[in-house]
Amino acid sequence: MKTPFFNLPKKLNNVATAKTGNAPMRLRTGWGILFLFFLLGCDKTIVEPTLEAYAPTNLDEKAGTWKTYVLTNANEIAVTAPNATSSPEYRAELTTLKNTVSALTPEQRKSVEYWGAGSTFRWNEITRELAARYNVPPASNADGKYPVPDATNPLADPKFPFANPPYTARALAYLSVAQYDALVTAWNYKYKYNRPAPSKTDNGVATLLPVTTLPAYPSEDAVVAAASYTILVRMFPGEVPFLEAKLTECKNARYWAGMNVESDVTAGEALGRAVGAKVMARAATDGMGAANNQTLVAGFAEAAKTRGIKETWVSQEIPLRPPMLPNYGAVLPWNFAKSVLPTIRPVMPWVVGSAEWQKDFAELETINKNQTRQQARIASYWSDGAGSYTPPGHWLREAGNLSRRYKLSEVCTARALALVSTAVMDAGIACWETKYFYMTPRPQQFGLKTSIGLPNFPSYTSGHSTFSAAAATVLGSIFPDEATRLTAAAKEASDSRVFGLIHFRVDCDLGLVHGKKIGEFAIARAKADGSGL
Repeated sequence: MKTPFFNLPKKLNNVATAKTGNAPMRLRTGWGILFLFFLLGCDKTIVEPTLEAYAPTNLDEKAGTWKTYVLTNANEIAVTAPNATSSPEYRAELTTLKNTVSALTPEQRKSVEYWGAGSTFRWNEITRELAARYNVPPASNADGKYPVPDATNPLADPKFPFANPPYTARALAYLSVAQYDALVTAWNYKYKYNRPAPSKTDNGVATLLPVTTLPAYPSEDAVVAAASYTILVRMFPGEVPFLEAKLTECKNARYWAGMNVESDVTAGEALGRAVGAKVMARAATDGMGAANNQTLVAGFAEAAKTRGIKETWVSQEIPLRPPMLPNYGAVLPWNFAKSVLPTIRPVMPWVVGSAEWQKDFAELETINKNQTRQQARIASYWSDGAGSYTPPGHWLREAGNLSRRYKLSEVCTARALALVSTAVMDAGIACWETKYFYMTPRPQQFGLKTSIGLPNFPSYTSGHSTFSAAAATVLGSIFPDEATRLTAAAKEASDSRVFGLIHFRVDCDLGLVHGKKIGEFAIARAKADGSGL
């Protein structure tokens, strides 16, 4: 998948396409290209494109009736009725708001612009950035052992969490579910109380963002901010000061933009915190606490041998690193019961030394000797290894960008992200259950090397393939005009693991099949959630 020109960082885009009036003047000569990269080489700063606020194409007025994930329904958490717009209390809030907007600083205006891209979108982006920051495997100590990150001392070395792909998938799923359940509840009360935006009540209120007929109470942005904060301080406990600052900025941006009075935001924050607490209660009992149970590994290997796996996976790191999250396959899924996992588990792959194995290994040997530049590019692009926000983050970025491109409402954006992220987490659970059920070796146990990082867990099936097929399947259902492109992207992500000599072909092909089945469970939920979408 080639990176399209319009997705390049803004600095590169602006230098590569200088504009005179309305006519683009492109750099056409070899000297121009050299000059371009000279300029970029002098300044390493990457300036991301500005994301403009938009009025959604649909306000989704009935979203308060949509099916929630953790809450029983949108009435489970009470939100008290607001003061009437004619009340002295509300009129005083309007006066304060007008005074605030009239005295904005340039920094406050920048915050309005940043959060105007959408609170659900921005908090998802923040979570991916945190995942990348914490996606650092612990190093071995002088005794040749790997210390385990400690949640009670998260900033000690190694930092907690190690945001590997399963951890990142889980963090994104809980974040998105909390945002979605909170916004469905908010929509319920918005249309129950129907208090309009401040500028609809008083045309003296200046606004910096598009104003619609969406009721203002409770504030949807405050709801998202508080729900997100409640999840993320538990997922990334070393980042509390950073997250508190983001929470405050997100709430204040609504005042600075003239979009909400104080009572809108206060009610939204209380609702978001309450929903976040209920979602985290599920997280406390989903089995993640036992996901790294290393005592199970020997038993998994012996059981795999009884199933016909002659040679089981062994870590190739020196010193030997404990396998990554061997019991993650026992974590509670979102879109189907645990009992479904064995029924959708891929069949046993080939046996080492069989004709099928020899065919797959021969393909890897050919790539090893004659890897094309295109194969190397694809392997690198999709590697999503240490220091990245992993394959789950890669696909949630795609989901967020598509939600903006199609101008979804805040609640519909949250729905899209929740559907994708829960499918991706389910894909991780199902994939890890399969990996440790069969315990098949990676190509590196047979002498092949890889330059894109060696995952420390069994080979079959491919996590990249399973994550990608699940995400692409769900996104293609939500955005049908994108389905062909997304399916091709998932196939390329899958192929990248063969091109990088990380996986055998069977790992990837059946991982795609597995992921598609998992995505279809999320689609079934979407069709029954009452949205009509």
